[in-house]
Amino acid sequence: MDFTTLQIVWFCLIAVLWTGYLVLEGFDYGVAMLIPILGKTEKEKRVIINTIGPVWDGNEVWLLTAGGAMFAAFPAWYATLFSGLYLPLFFVLVGLIVRGVAFEYRSKHPEMSAKRTFDAMASIGSFVVSLIFGVAFANFMIGLPVAARPPATAEATTTLFMLSPAPYLLQLFSPFAILGGIVLVVLFLFHGAIYLVLKTRGIVQERAKRFAAVIGLVAIVGGAVFLLWQNLAIHPTGWLGWVLLVVAAAGLVAAWWFVGRGERPGVAFLGTTVTTLCVAVGVFLTMWPNLGFANAPGAEHVLNAATAASQDSTLTIMLVAAIIFVPIVVAYTAWTYWVFRRPISVDNIPDEDHHEAAHAG
Repeated sequence: MDFTTLQIVWFCLIAVLWTGYLVLEGFDYGVAMLIPILGKTEKEKRVIINTIGPVWDGNEVWLLTAGGAMFAAFPAWYATLFSGLYLPLFFVLVGLIVRGVAFEYRSKHPEMSAKRTFDAMASIGSFVVSLIFGVAFANFMIGLPVAARPPATAEATTTLFMLSPAPYLLQLFSPFAILGGIVLVVLFLFHGAIYLVLKTRGIVQERAKRFAAVIGLVAIVGGAVFLLWQNLAIHPTGWLGWVLLVVAAAGLVAAWWFVGRGERPGVAFLGTTVTTLCVAVGVFLTMWPNLGFANAPGAEHVLNAATAASQDSTLTIMLVAAIIFVPIVVAYTAWTYWVFRRPISVDNIPDEDHHEAAHAG
């Protein structure tokens, strides 16, 4: 396996990890954002939270693995992004911490005011992370401006890169990027609502159906505008991009159709899953080989998969580890979902006083 092939393999593996994260974490972001919308009583809110309680932290493993793979396989890519986009990534970290604290500490406080605060934290944290990631991926499609930075000393031989001009937070919010953030939030809301239809029964399921029927239309319209804009003006990707657009649109329409009819929620969930997968693949398709950067025309040094990659020996060793451990991660993730596959309703939630007594015992 030559060096170029290793770069392609690792870029594809990173794309797979990010895609897994967006598909799996996407619905639990949506569910968390829906807690104060669909949950009217304490039992209803606990039903909503319990649908993702056993899996949300496991879903975040895909984000950690994707970030670690970027750092190890393409260190210059990782360094340029995390130094140039420090403030947005800081907000992502805060959002992840806030929602994690909310899930872990909600059951520790019996006061209803504290529970409402934690519910708001989970919802806001999920919204912030979803919005920023949507804006970020849209900017990768546009291409972040990057320039080579001269070595600090005469002895230094490694070319360093920096975003130029520095895309501060407000500069990242172009109309296309704002639309990308909104579309990802709406897609996750639709994805999460259908997951609740699949995983709940009774009043929560009925509310989730009604919400999905409305937000699904918004997702179809917003997603169509975003993908058409990208393929026509921002970063055309040829026939493959149009195939992904058609499949993504078909997935959204199928999901909206089945959830509206109240039939086959599993097929509807598969539809939003396929759409999320197609969007993620489309994003990474635009990022090859420049990794989401727009190098200056005629620049002597450019940042792409070849210049950002680690040595071939490093990539080879990591590939062996990936072949061993990625299937293990997939296996235990599938096992977790299988164990907690049954739907729940308010009838499965004990009264608060019994719950607290059992917890104290």
